[in-house]
Amino acid sequence: MSIRTIIDADGLILGRMASIVAKKLLAGESVEIVNAQAAIVSGNRTSIIEAEKEFLSVGGHRKGPTHFKQPNDMVRRTIRGMLPYRQPKGRDAFKRLKVHIGVPRELETLVKVKIPEASVEKLNNRYITVGAIAESIGWRKYGVE
Repeated sequence: MSIRTIIDADGLILGRMASIVAKKLLAGESVEIVNAQAAIVSGNRTSIIEAEKEFLSVGGHRKGPTHFKQPNDMVRRTIRGMLPYRQPKGRDAFKRLKVHIGVPRELETLVKVKIPEASVEKLNNRYITVGAIAESIGWRKYGVE
Protein backbone atom coordinates (compact mmCIF):
# COMPACT_ATOMS: atom_id res chain seq x y z
CA MET A 1 0.00 0.00 0.00
CA SER A 2 1.27 3.45 -0.85
CA ILE A 3 1.90 6.33 1.53
CA ARG A 4 -1.09 8.64 2.05
CA THR A 5 -0.32 12.34 2.46
CA ILE A 6 -2.92 14.96 3.41
CA ILE A 7 -1.97 18.55 2.52
CA ASP A 8 -3.76 21.64 3.79
CA ALA A 9 -3.72 24.18 0.94
CA ASP A 10 -4.68 27.09 3.18
CA GLY A 11 -2.11 29.83 2.60
CA LEU A 12 -0.04 27.88 0.05
CA ILE A 13 0.99 29.25 -3.35
CA LEU A 14 -0.79 27.15 -5.98
CA GLY A 15 2.06 26.64 -8.45
CA ARG A 16 4.67 25.77 -5.86
CA MET A 17 2.31 23.43 -4.06
CA ALA A 18 1.34 21.77 -7.36
CA SER A 19 4.94 21.06 -8.33
CA ILE A 20 5.69 19.47 -4.96
CA VAL A 21 2.48 17.40 -5.11
CA ALA A 22 3.31 16.26 -8.66
CA LYS A 23 6.69 14.99 -7.48
CA LYS A 24 5.05 13.10 -4.60
CA LEU A 25 2.51 11.54 -6.97
CA LEU A 26 5.21 10.41 -9.40
CA ALA A 27 7.09 8.88 -6.45
CA GLY A 28 4.08 6.63 -5.78
CA GLU A 29 2.38 8.45 -2.90
CA SER A 30 -1.36 9.05 -2.64
CA VAL A 31 -2.11 12.72 -1.97
CA GLU A 32 -5.28 14.37 -0.69
CA ILE A 33 -5.53 18.15 -0.67
CA VAL A 34 -8.03 19.88 1.62
CA ASN A 35 -9.13 23.54 1.60
CA ALA A 36 -8.50 23.89 -2.14
CA GLN A 37 -10.44 27.16 -2.21
CA ALA A 38 -7.83 28.75 0.09
CA ALA A 39 -4.83 28.16 -2.20
CA ILE A 40 -3.23 31.37 -3.45
CA VAL A 41 -2.38 32.67 -6.92
CA SER A 42 0.11 35.55 -6.96
CA GLY A 43 -0.43 38.61 -9.09
CA ASN A 44 -2.80 41.49 -9.64
CA ARG A 45 -6.35 40.54 -8.71
CA THR A 46 -8.11 42.24 -11.63
CA SER A 47 -5.71 40.95 -14.29
CA ILE A 48 -6.03 37.36 -13.03
CA ILE A 49 -9.84 37.56 -13.04
CA GLU A 50 -9.87 39.15 -16.53
CA ALA A 51 -7.60 36.38 -17.86
CA GLU A 52 -9.90 33.69 -16.42
CA LYS A 53 -12.99 35.36 -17.90
CA GLU A 54 -11.25 35.65 -21.27
CA PHE A 55 -10.40 31.94 -21.13
CA LEU A 56 -14.11 31.16 -20.69
CA SER A 57 -14.78 32.54 -24.17
CA VAL A 58 -12.34 30.10 -25.82
CA GLY A 59 -13.82 26.99 -27.44
CA GLY A 60 -17.35 25.70 -27.32
CA HIS A 61 -19.38 23.27 -25.32
CA ARG A 62 -18.81 20.34 -27.66
CA LYS A 63 -15.18 21.08 -28.34
CA GLY A 64 -12.50 21.73 -25.76
CA PRO A 65 -11.05 23.11 -23.68
CA THR A 66 -13.06 22.30 -20.57
CA HIS A 67 -13.52 25.31 -18.30
CA PHE A 68 -13.52 24.41 -14.63
CA LYS A 69 -15.31 26.74 -12.25
CA GLN A 70 -14.96 24.83 -8.97
CA PRO A 71 -11.78 25.41 -6.96
CA ASN A 72 -11.06 21.70 -6.47
CA ASP A 73 -11.18 21.13 -10.24
CA MET A 74 -8.96 24.17 -10.86
CA VAL A 75 -6.34 22.82 -8.44
CA ARG A 76 -6.56 19.32 -9.98
CA ARG A 77 -6.04 20.77 -13.44
CA THR A 78 -3.01 22.75 -12.28
CA ILE A 79 -1.41 19.61 -10.86
CA ARG A 80 -2.29 17.64 -13.99
CA GLY A 81 -0.36 20.20 -16.03
CA MET A 82 2.78 19.30 -14.06
CA LEU A 83 2.44 15.57 -14.67
CA PRO A 84 3.31 13.63 -17.85
CA TYR A 85 -0.42 12.96 -18.18
CA ARG A 86 -0.30 11.41 -21.65
CA GLN A 87 2.01 8.65 -20.45
CA PRO A 88 0.83 5.72 -18.32
CA LYS A 89 2.92 6.75 -15.30
CA GLY A 90 1.36 10.23 -15.36
CA ARG A 91 -2.19 8.87 -15.60
CA ASP A 92 -1.56 6.46 -12.74
CA ALA A 93 -0.11 9.29 -10.65
CA PHE A 94 -3.11 11.54 -11.40
CA LYS A 95 -5.51 8.81 -10.25
CA ARG A 96 -3.85 8.88 -6.81
CA LEU A 97 -4.80 12.57 -6.33
CA LYS A 98 -7.92 13.76 -4.49
CA VAL A 99 -8.77 17.43 -3.96
CA HIS A 100 -11.48 18.64 -1.58
CA ILE A 101 -13.23 21.94 -0.98
CA GLY A 102 -13.05 22.48 2.76
CA VAL A 103 -12.15 19.58 5.07
CA PRO A 104 -14.25 16.39 4.86
CA ARG A 105 -15.39 14.89 8.17
CA GLU A 106 -13.29 11.75 7.76
CA LEU A 107 -10.12 13.84 7.37
CA GLU A 108 -10.71 16.32 10.22
CA THR A 109 -8.82 14.34 12.86
CA LEU A 110 -5.88 13.30 10.68
CA VAL A 111 -2.61 15.22 10.59
CA LYS A 112 -2.31 17.63 7.67
CA VAL A 113 1.08 18.43 6.17
CA LYS A 114 2.17 22.03 5.60
CA ILE A 115 4.65 22.80 2.83
CA PRO A 116 6.93 25.63 4.01
CA GLU A 117 8.45 26.13 0.52
CA ALA A 118 5.01 27.11 -0.83
CA SER A 119 3.95 29.35 2.05
CA VAL A 120 2.41 32.76 1.37
CA GLU A 121 5.11 34.43 3.51
CA LYS A 122 7.40 34.07 0.49
CA LEU A 123 5.28 36.63 -1.40
CA ASN A 124 5.93 40.35 -1.25
CA ASN A 125 3.16 41.42 -3.59
CA ARG A 126 -0.56 40.99 -4.18
CA TYR A 127 -2.41 37.71 -4.44
CA ILE A 128 -5.89 36.21 -4.74
CA THR A 129 -7.32 32.91 -3.55
CA VAL A 130 -8.54 30.20 -5.90
CA GLY A 131 -11.98 30.44 -4.26
CA ALA A 132 -12.21 34.15 -5.10
CA ILE A 133 -11.24 33.44 -8.72
CA ALA A 134 -13.87 30.69 -8.91
CA GLU A 135 -16.58 32.95 -7.46
CA SER A 136 -15.75 35.71 -9.93
CA ILE A 137 -16.20 33.38 -12.93
CA GLY A 138 -19.47 31.85 -11.74
CA TRP A 139 -18.91 29.26 -9.00
CA ARG A 140 -21.65 29.33 -6.41
CA LYS A 141 -20.48 27.93 -3.11
CA TYR A 142 -23.10 25.97 -1.24
CA GLY A 143 -22.36 24.96 2.33
CA VAL A 144 -18.66 25.82 2.15
CA GLU A 145 -17.11 28.11 4.76
